[in-house]
Amino acid sequence: MAEFYRLHNQIRHYEWGSADAIPGLLGLEPTGGPCAELWMGSHPGAPSRVELGGGPAGLGEFIAGDPGRFLGEKTAARYGGLPFLFKLLAAEKPLSIQAHPNLQQAREGFKLENAKGLEPNAPNRNYRDSNHKPEIVCALTPFTGMCGFRKPGETAGLLAAFLGGKAPAVLREGFAPLFRALEAGDPASALRGFLEALFAFSPALLEALTGFALSSPEAGSRESGLVRGFAARYPNDPGIIAPLYLNVFELRPGEAVFLDAGVLHAYVRGFGVELMANSDNVLRGGLTPKHVDVPELMKVLSFAPLKPEVMKPAPGDSFFTYPAPCEEFSLTVMRGQGGPKPLAMEGPSICVVTEGEAGIGGELLRKGESIFVPPPGPGDAPPTLGGFFTLYAASTGKLSARR
Repeated sequence: MAEFYRLHNQIRHYEWGSADAIPGLLGLEPTGGPCAELWMGSHPGAPSRVELGGGPAGLGEFIAGDPGRFLGEKTAARYGGLPFLFKLLAAEKPLSIQAHPNLQQAREGFKLENAKGLEPNAPNRNYRDSNHKPEIVCALTPFTGMCGFRKPGETAGLLAAFLGGKAPAVLREGFAPLFRALEAGDPASALRGFLEALFAFSPALLEALTGFALSSPEAGSRESGLVRGFAARYPNDPGIIAPLYLNVFELRPGEAVFLDAGVLHAYVRGFGVELMANSDNVLRGGLTPKHVDVPELMKVLSFAPLKPEVMKPAPGDSFFTYPAPCEEFSLTVMRGQGGPKPLAMEGPSICVVTEGEAGIGGELLRKGESIFVPPPGPGDAPPTLGGFFTLYAASTGKLSARR
């Protein structure tokens, strides 16, 4: 049987995180502080450690000791290291409105910021590595997010409904450039012009917008409720009307969406697993106290309207791989129903149990525990799991022609 290694992972304590979701899954006592993300992988920002007989070792260094064995020859030749980063993500508050660069943009941006002498963890860095960051998020609890631009006409209608008949004159006048931009014939040009006009709002106009949003009735549409909540948490931020120009999505447990590079998005609340190319590059556009670089964000954005497709297993499906057009990663959910079930992954994998307990190789994986599984060697059978459990497995996707 192929080998496997237990992982010790690090929690990232971003201020938007939930105090109890990740500790609850791991069986830890909450400290009261936010636990936003648990990273599983080899990214230097928070690398996992492998449990070995002589003590734990960093996953990246462990893999580097024999990449052909631990990654497989094809993956090792293509990437040299683990090409994905797997996370548990627990949002109690909204994450920043953001997008991620494509591969060429990441390489150029990282090189430029290095040439400027920016420290690796400088707060004004946009590019912390040279990789792109497509990603997939799958809900473990009900999960709300925003993703992709609405069509210009739809946004214009929502803006008009938001203003209604009670908006002050200063706000109606201030919104006029938004409506004019949305009338452009080409949807991408209309949305680009709209966002440029929104980012040009004066401090006085943003203050008026915040006050009006907070004065709106609490009972209303889903979008108006989000706008009101954003205004309360991030006053005078142009991102508070993001629900009017981004698609709002709701995921039930087991449902997922894929986000490609350049797609503007924000996660609002919920607990899920998130899988991405091995990168931490983020270009922010609002709803955050962190660094916002509007010109750089505008460079990486795709302005084509896009409504995210919700992916989900069929009822009773015990093994399902979410379709994602990305060669660095694939996400699979397995549901154990008592009998043995092979962990049939072709590439290196990281697995985390989210419900129940899974028996593997004479050991027991409890809820919240994770393992690294190298690809089976010649003649090796894949590991077999038994018991009643839900497990999410991150692995590599199908390799295409060399990039």
